[in-house]
Amino acid sequence: MNLAFRNAVQGGDDKPKLPGSLHVNRRLDQWLSIQPEGTVTITPGKVELGQGIVTALAQIAAEELDVALPRIVMRPASTPTSPDEAVTSGSLSVQESGMAIRHACAEARAIVVGVVAQRTGVSRDDIAVRDGDFVAPDGRLLGSYWSMADAALLAVEATPGDRAKPANARRIAGTSAARLDLPPKLFGQPRFVHDMRLPGMLHARMVRPAARGATLAALKDGPLPGGATIFRSGSVLAALAPQEHHAEAAAARLAARATWNAEDTLPEEHALEAWMESAPREDSTVLERSAETPAPTRTIRRRFFRPFITHGSIGTCCAIAQWHNDTVEIWCHSQGIYNLRADLTKALRIPADNIILHHVEGAGCYGHNGADDVALDAALIARAHPGTPIRVLWSRAEELAWGPASPAMIVDVAAEADEAGTLLRWSQQVLSNGHSGRPGRGALPTLLAASMMEDGFPVPPAINPPLAGGGGAQRNAVPPYRVPALRVDMARITAMPIRASALRGLGALVNVWAIESVMDELAAQAGEDPLAHRLRHLDDARSRDVLARAAQMADWPNRQKREGVGMGLAVSRYKGSGAWCAAVAEIEAGERIRCRRLWLAADVGEVVNPDGSLNQIEGGAIQATSLCLLEAVRHDARNVTSDSWESYPILRFSDVPRVQAELIARPEAPPLGAGECSLGPVIAAIANAIADALDVRVTRWPFTPDNIARAMDEA
Repeated sequence: MNLAFRNAVQGGDDKPKLPGSLHVNRRLDQWLSIQPEGTVTITPGKVELGQGIVTALAQIAAEELDVALPRIVMRPASTPTSPDEAVTSGSLSVQESGMAIRHACAEARAIVVGVVAQRTGVSRDDIAVRDGDFVAPDGRLLGSYWSMADAALLAVEATPGDRAKPANARRIAGTSAARLDLPPKLFGQPRFVHDMRLPGMLHARMVRPAARGATLAALKDGPLPGGATIFRSGSVLAALAPQEHHAEAAAARLAARATWNAEDTLPEEHALEAWMESAPREDSTVLERSAETPAPTRTIRRRFFRPFITHGSIGTCCAIAQWHNDTVEIWCHSQGIYNLRADLTKALRIPADNIILHHVEGAGCYGHNGADDVALDAALIARAHPGTPIRVLWSRAEELAWGPASPAMIVDVAAEADEAGTLLRWSQQVLSNGHSGRPGRGALPTLLAASMMEDGFPVPPAINPPLAGGGGAQRNAVPPYRVPALRVDMARITAMPIRASALRGLGALVNVWAIESVMDELAAQAGEDPLAHRLRHLDDARSRDVLARAAQMADWPNRQKREGVGMGLAVSRYKGSGAWCAAVAEIEAGERIRCRRLWLAADVGEVVNPDGSLNQIEGGAIQATSLCLLEAVRHDARNVTSDSWESYPILRFSDVPRVQAELIARPEAPPLGAGECSLGPVIAAIANAIADALDVRVTRWPFTPDNIARAMDEA
């Protein structure tokens, strides 16, 4: 769980409040250490996924310590050395880790400056810090971090109080510093867990069941190439060999020799929506607000449906495990090594102290992919080969078909307005599996092999974090607009035909699409411009600002009606508590829908690295375009069948829209994550642009020619 989720579930404590993750990891030396060679090591618990967070955290540290950025050494997360910052998720890394590092470094600076003042007799208020050197008003060098600091000085708990620099004094944080993680990647140097090679390492490939829930009944004997051997634990089956290609070939032979007890456990794809409506569920009311209103004269009722979707990471999941006596050491690209360790203790039935986890960069995703699952795969196989490192690499088919998927969703909206289009009542019902199957959140392990191994565990259904922790299916289900009477309900489906978990944005993608589509229809009924309609229903000034700016960027008032071309807009505040983003989309409707241009305006509060924030907003916009135009998990009654790029297509470079993004500067405001705020508005803006071009409301995902034709038939 991320810290917001943890705090929402567990409640507070009676300790003095400290910023972000520092509140639960209170010692300064958990976060930083001063090295004699003239560097400072920063040890966050958040991890680099390719989103550039390590650079932003280094900038914050360098700023508060008054040292040059190259002096900051960022240590990757590792259970023996790193603070427990839960999971790198929810667009919360700057809020949780960044603010902890800011406070810890500011306090460390104050402590060391105090020692210098005591030793030299110079008032601490008169001591300047210049790239780690302490300088008196007359220019005398009084020492440096490296000469004056003692590790014992930082072996203390942080204390409350704001010692950080004011916004107008920052010179490093707030600039577009170059990404620290990119040079080795750009020059082909080993950087990823996939690149690791340990002495004596064996390569392993998994052999997955023929169907969901199938059990291994028999395995025919036969030769395997390259000295490959077999690992089996219950229905967990793998081939391993000294050479990777031999392991892959051996796994293919095992797949052909295996006999599985299999049954139909999935709804047919065409029957998914009906299955969802009849599946077992837990009902809850997210929000209810009653009010006396005039009788409405305008009503919109719409159902929005999205099938399962998945991450589609270009690189596949990988992990290495090695047992040393009764302790296992694992190198993996998990987003939450402490949460993963909690599930591994259950699955492996060993104490947490006997599990060492190191984060090594891998194929990143926003959300929960198979990075945790592959760690258990490697650990199980390695336990059968003590002392030998075992490297497990998933195939493309595994990545697309066996990793956690974002659950299918149905959102029903009923909105009522008066003759002028003013909102009176809004009802929204969300039906979905839970959106979090991450490890470390329940009594049962959620890892893939945990249910297949000998003496395995039942598969727990995915959960939804509470709304105070960001929500899951109900994320962004509460419309941001002024409406007197409002009710939002959620039904969590407790049967889980396809393993469900978090994908970038969680339920916000469908909820924002639904809300913004209905707002467009209400505007059309009232004969009002979609921008004006939204602005007169928005009380939140920052929502209004991003919406107005995106419209200005796209020259919205002067748009011209063109055949086959449409423009749409949308706005949202991510989670109702995160970053604000508005999008305008221009699409071309030919044989298929092509998004030509996107304009985005975002408000993320204080911006630590403008280029990094824009990268995330632009990347989210491109992924959103791919998700809504192309992506859907395909399945039959037994298995996921979209296990290749042909059956699960993603956006190609030739179809990437031109993206123009801007940040609204608010340096005095608290920072907010940029990684997920753009997806919901972009999807909704594309849907509204399709309606503008074709005069049809698309309510089924993806926005393919077949689904648009269906919408035309139903109109």
